[in-house]
Amino acid sequence: MAEALRSPTAASEILPILDFSEAVTSPLLDRLARPLADLRISVTDRCNFRCTYCMPRAAFADHTFLARSELLTFEEIARLAGLFTRHFGVRKIRITGGEPLLRHQLPRLIAMLAELPVELTLTTNGALLDRFAADLKTAGLHRVTVSLDALNPAIFAQMADVRVPVTKVLAGIDAALAAGLTPLKVNMVVRRGVNEGEIIPMAERFRGSAVVVRFIEFMDVGTRNGWRMVEVVPAAEILARIAERWPIEPLSPTNYGEVAKRWRYCDGAGEIGVIASVTQPFCRSCTRLRLATDGKLYTCLFAESGYDLRTLLRGGADDEAIVRAVAGIWAQRSDRYSEVRTAETASLRRRIEMSYIGG
Repeated sequence: MAEALRSPTAASEILPILDFSEAVTSPLLDRLARPLADLRISVTDRCNFRCTYCMPRAAFADHTFLARSELLTFEEIARLAGLFTRHFGVRKIRITGGEPLLRHQLPRLIAMLAELPVELTLTTNGALLDRFAADLKTAGLHRVTVSLDALNPAIFAQMADVRVPVTKVLAGIDAALAAGLTPLKVNMVVRRGVNEGEIIPMAERFRGSAVVVRFIEFMDVGTRNGWRMVEVVPAAEILARIAERWPIEPLSPTNYGEVAKRWRYCDGAGEIGVIASVTQPFCRSCTRLRLATDGKLYTCLFAESGYDLRTLLRGGADDEAIVRAVAGIWAQRSDRYSEVRTAETASLRRRIEMSYIGG
């Protein structure tokens, strides 16, 4: 059984299948006493955008995408999701990609997962959202998060490297709001020298609406996005720019492990968030696991390798074997990459690409 957990890229990282039955029946904690509460599921490694911080066109020009037979089926995904909710206390599932709306018949998967006692959300670039928003809501999706890095058409095109107009993404946001996929979140990755001038326009556009803008520091996810520390706009600077225009005050987190620090406008016009993985790491409260589209399980966004659950699924493993395998993986987890990152280590370490693992 241990062979099924072998990572093809890191043969040394193999965990034995031990008896973790006690850990499974009580809150499962990793080596840093962090509980497991959130599962991110990537349903495709394909995307119709070529965002410079995720899937830069030049770096992926000769990239080979996974064959359909390599992807987990909806039934396999639903089986694993059910085990995570029943045995590990997962209370939130987020569907990611690539671009998840490119996965054929995605609303069918949403309907299957909606039967579980979890908050079910999805992250998308929004280009296809106007087409699918109503179906996703009917299927049982609770919320969506839309990636949008600029309102200015030229800057949007520079960041996303796509011919899709920004108005198409805005139409998707409107469709999601009309369908009741609220509160809706918009994620803006801020990159110095490219789109930091869009911070105020983005905040202004969505103030007073059911949309919460979250400003994200440019991160070194993967090894192909040309990340440099000097291009990071610190969360403190982002907040200072907004506070110069509109007074803001901090809000308490809604859940343990929440990655975004929340702030509200003092005039009552809603809230914003900042995700400061680089300058204010939150590793010590991370409650997430990530399931890639080919069935590999990753314990960190910045992981070097994963653990193969697909082989267990397709090799006839029963639920108990899979549960014990996952328990073993989480119990030995000690990731805290963002706490130890430096400009030098970031350039040297090999990491899984965000387009494959999901953000």
